[in-house]
Amino acid sequence: MTQHHHSGSARPGSARPGSARPLPRALAAVTAFAAALALAVGPAEAAGPASAAPSGPPGNAPASSGSAHGFASLAGGTSGGRGGKVVTVRTQADLAAYAGATEPYIIRIASAITFDPFGDEVKVASDKTLIGVGVNGELVGGGLRLTAGTHNVIIRNLTIRDSYVEGDWDGKTNDFDAIQLDSVHHVWIDHNRFTHMGDGLIDLRKDSDYITVSANRFDTHNKAFGIGWTPNVVTKVTIDHNWFQGTKQRNPSADNCAYAHLYNNYLSAQVADGDPVWSYGNWARGRTKMVIENSYYRDVQHPYQADATAELVQRGSITRNTTGRHDAWGKAFDPKSFYSYRLDPAAAVPALVTRFSGPQRTLGTDTPLNVPADYPTVQAAVDAVPAGNDGRITLRIAPGTYREQVRIPKTKPQLTLFGTGSDRAKSVIVHNTPNEYGGSSGSATVLIDSNDVTARNLTFVNDFDEAAVELNGEQALAMKTTGDRITFVNTAFKGNQDTLMTNSPGLESISRVYIRDSFIEGDVDFIYGRATTVIDRSLIKALSRGSTTNNGYVVAPSTWTGNPYGFLINRSRIVSDAPANSFHLGRPWHPSGDPLAIGQTLIRDTELPAAILGTPWADMGGFSWRDARFAEYRTYGPGAAVTPDRPQMSAADAARHEVGDYLAGADGWAPHRSL
Repeated sequence: MTQHHHSGSARPGSARPGSARPLPRALAAVTAFAAALALAVGPAEAAGPASAAPSGPPGNAPASSGSAHGFASLAGGTSGGRGGKVVTVRTQADLAAYAGATEPYIIRIASAITFDPFGDEVKVASDKTLIGVGVNGELVGGGLRLTAGTHNVIIRNLTIRDSYVEGDWDGKTNDFDAIQLDSVHHVWIDHNRFTHMGDGLIDLRKDSDYITVSANRFDTHNKAFGIGWTPNVVTKVTIDHNWFQGTKQRNPSADNCAYAHLYNNYLSAQVADGDPVWSYGNWARGRTKMVIENSYYRDVQHPYQADATAELVQRGSITRNTTGRHDAWGKAFDPKSFYSYRLDPAAAVPALVTRFSGPQRTLGTDTPLNVPADYPTVQAAVDAVPAGNDGRITLRIAPGTYREQVRIPKTKPQLTLFGTGSDRAKSVIVHNTPNEYGGSSGSATVLIDSNDVTARNLTFVNDFDEAAVELNGEQALAMKTTGDRITFVNTAFKGNQDTLMTNSPGLESISRVYIRDSFIEGDVDFIYGRATTVIDRSLIKALSRGSTTNNGYVVAPSTWTGNPYGFLINRSRIVSDAPANSFHLGRPWHPSGDPLAIGQTLIRDTELPAAILGTPWADMGGFSWRDARFAEYRTYGPGAAVTPDRPQMSAADAARHEVGDYLAGADGWAPHRSL
C-alpha cells in the first residue's frame, strides 16, 4: 500500500502511481488556504495561530451560499421554494403536507422527526426548499422520495438516519432509501448527513438530470450513492466536497451518466470486509464520462475505476494507503465548458471536508428572501413570513426604489431588512402619505410593530410635499416602530415633520430602539415618541423651513414617567442649513395631554450647529420644558453653551446614562456590543 498523487492517465486495468506530495507542502497548502479564508470570514474566525485548520468553507463556499452551483445551476438553475412562503415544521404530518403541496415553500425542519410507519417516505413535489434549522433538523427511520417530473428542489442541512433493518446489509428486503430520485431534474442536495439507512443513501435514477450533490456526509453504510437504473445516457451530475466514511460501495457508482464531475471529495475508512470486488470508491460504469479532480482517498480499495466502455479522467487527486484499481482512460469532458468552479488543493481536502461537510449550525437559522428576484415587493416578502416566526428571516433588498408602504405586524418577529447595494442610498423604500390619512400608522412608509427587527443599509423616505397642498395633518412619517429590540444600522430616514417615530404599544410598556451609523433629517419634531431610543454615532440634519427665528425641533419625546430612559443622542453630529439661532433641540410631547408622559432626552458628546438656539428647549401644548427631563452632557460645536436655560447632566448621573443603561432592560439587550 502506497501514497500516490495522480495526475496522468493509464490503460484499462492498470495503475499508474505518481510521486508522493511531501508533507510540508501539503501543510503549507492547508495553512495558506486557511489564511486566505480568514480574510473573508471576519475577525472572529480569523483569530488564532496561522497553522490552524481551515477556517472557512470550501472553494465553492456552499456553506455560505444559498445558490446552487455545478450542473444544478444550469438551464434555468435550481431555486427551490424561493418566492413561496416560509414555514417551520416539527412533525411528519406537517412535513408531508408542505413538501407535497403544489405551491412553492421554503420548509424549515426544526427538530428530529421520527417516521411512522418505520421506513416511510415523504413525497417532495416541485419548487421546494427543505432545510434543517442548525443541527436540529433530522428525519429518523424514514426518507424522501422525488418522483417523475419533479424539479427545482433543494434539500439542505438535514440528518437522515436509521432506517436500517438488522440483517439486511444489502438492502434487498427493505427499500428504505434516504433520498430516492426518479426521472427528476434540477435538484441540489447539500450539507446533509446520510447514515445507517435501509438501502441506498441516495439513489439517483432513471434519467434524472441537472443535479448537484455537495458537502454531504455519507457514513456507516453499504451502498452509499448510486446513479443510473437506465440504458439512456442523460444524467449530468456534479459531486463535490462530500465525505464518504465507513461506506462499502457506490461512493458513487455512476452508470450511463452523460457527464459526472467529481471534485474535492474525501473517501476514508472504507468498510474492510475482505470483499475483493464490491468494496470500492468511485466507479464509472456503462457509457459514463467521468472527471475526478483534486479528491483525497485514504484507506480505500479500488479508489476509482471504470468500465471499458466508460471514460474517466483523473487529475490532481491524492491516494493514501489505497490498493487495487486506479483507472483512467479516455477524454471524458471539460467541466469548465459547462460552468465555472474553483478547485481546493487536494492536500487540504481532508481538513476542509471533515469540518465543513454535513449539517452546519449556521445554516437554516437565517432564511434569505430576495427582493425583487423572488418577491416583487418588500411587502410581498414580509407576507411570506409565517405568523409566529421563530427563526431569523432576512429580506435581501436589491438596489432600486420601492414605492410602497411596508407593514410588519407584531406576529412576525425576527426579521432583517438588508439592502444589498454598495451603500444605503442604493435601496430606497419610499411613499408619500401624510398624517391626514390614517394618523401616524397610516402615514408611515414603514411600520414595524414586531419585536427583534433589524434594518441595515437602507433608506426610508416619506416624500409628501407639504408645500403643495393644504391639509390639517401634514406630518409625514418615513418610519414608525412600536416593537421592542429594533436595530437600525447604516440607514437613512428622510422627511420633514415627524420623520421618525419610535413608540411602544402603550404608555407604560417600554420598547427599545438602537440606531447606529445612520442619517436622520427633518424639521418639526422629526425624532419623536415614547420608546427608549439610542441614536449613536449618527448624523442628524435639521432642515430649514425658511424662518429666521424658529425652523423646528429635533426631538419631541413622550417618555412614560416611570421610564428613566427616553432619547439618547450619543457621539453624533447635528448639522443644519437653517440660520443661526433658529432651531430648537426639542420640546416635551404629551399625547392627548397625558400628564404621565414626561419626556426624557440626553444629548451627549455630540456636536451642535450654530442653528441651535441659546435657549434650545421649548414648551409644548401648555407643558413646560422645565418639567421634562432634558439635559446635555459634553456637547460641543458652535451651538453648544452652558447657561441657566441649558441643563447639564452631572458626571455622576452621566455614568448611569450610558448606551448600555438605556438598552439593557430586563433581558440585557446590548446590540451596540456586537457592532
